[in-house]
Amino acid sequence: MNQPTDKPAFGNRQRIDTLSGYESAIDAVISAARRALRIFDRSLSAEYNSVKRHELLRAFLRANPENQLYLVLHDASSITSRCPRLMMLLREFNGRVFIHETNSDARHLYDPFAVADENHYAHRFHYDSLRGELAFDHVGDARILVQRFTEIWQSSIPAASASTLGL
Repeated sequence: MNQPTDKPAFGNRQRIDTLSGYESAIDAVISAARRALRIFDRSLSAEYNSVKRHELLRAFLRANPENQLYLVLHDASSITSRCPRLMMLLREFNGRVFIHETNSDARHLYDPFAVADENHYAHRFHYDSLRGELAFDHVGDARILVQRFTEIWQSSIPAASASTLGL
């Protein structure tokens, strides 16, 4: 299926084979999140500055004061200039939105993914390919991605902060 639906059918997997399908899958994962969102990518797409993605992320963060968003990117240099809506979330939810950039130890990783809690995920098999999958209620596979994310996180450094001074 190219375009995931807005209302996911839980306990299933859907094939992704277009960029718009992957972006829709990320939105579906964000919508399904209840505690934590972990997103790894080479860099952020323009969708992270869209009104729709901003509202989905904001709704997730507002739903519970303990909800957290973690982003790790290979290249975070354009966040402040190309993603002002994401920077607004970083300021509004200071201490619950974390943006890191990989160091050289993790630059060889090539498969972007987004994981909601330890249950649902969107995963592209390579950032130069459109193939991937969206899965709901696949705890085993989601936990593997969470573990990979933790390893990537440990090989990263803070890349953006709520203050313009970086303090």
